[in-house]
Amino acid sequence: MRLIENIKYGNDNPAQLIDLYLPDNVIDGETPVFVYFHGGGIENGSRKNMEVLCEYLTAHGIAVASADYIMYPEAKYPEFIEDSALAVAWAKKNLCDGGEYGNFGKLYIGGSSAGGYLSMMLCFDGKYLGKYGIAPASVGGYVHDAGQPTAHFNVLKYRGIDSRRIIVDESAPLFHFGTAKELAPMIFIASDGDMENRYEQTMLVMSTLKHFRYDESKIRLKVMHGGHCHYVHQKDENDESVFGKICEEFFNEFK
Repeated sequence: MRLIENIKYGNDNPAQLIDLYLPDNVIDGETPVFVYFHGGGIENGSRKNMEVLCEYLTAHGIAVASADYIMYPEAKYPEFIEDSALAVAWAKKNLCDGGEYGNFGKLYIGGSSAGGYLSMMLCFDGKYLGKYGIAPASVGGYVHDAGQPTAHFNVLKYRGIDSRRIIVDESAPLFHFGTAKELAPMIFIASDGDMENRYEQTMLVMSTLKHFRYDESKIRLKVMHGGHCHYVHQKDENDESVFGKICEEFFNEFK
């Protein structure tokens, strides 16, 4: 694995940094790239300390771009979503379109918790990636891990609204369901012991996608046992990344 740290993907704020984890053997035009956004409630978290996931994926021929983004209290909605779209555009240009770091294959987008909220917003609200000429459905696939499909609790908090409220407005991924004719492949991950109401909201997501008659053959659901995102840094009995295996299986299914 080759690690390239602290790459600037923008100029507006010091949070706009990416760390690249590259496989030792990159196959021209074929090695997939996974742009990953960390969790932390849009208030905390870092692109760092992702070794368990990234070492597994790179060992299995998958490159990872682990990205930071502006967060509260410095941020205001929707700056963190805009940062995420800019990071994806940077990865596409510099990795998938024969740019500075090579000529990779399909681009995948994902994140955990707050990062899962960001990946859903990029997937379902086309204006963010569309700003860079990227159609959300053109992406290889999305890994929506334990993200909040309603208005994010900290988006509400910083608006002065009770963060427990269930609000579906333009800041909620669910608000945008049904606005696109086609969706890319995607997997949703949640735990049966997840954050309060997160599992139930994920089930609402699955029901709503079915309600709009989206192609169910491209939509996957993985229910984990345990607490919120406990598996992201966890290794299994074979000392391999639990989350990495889920991602790898999804990428291989939708090559």
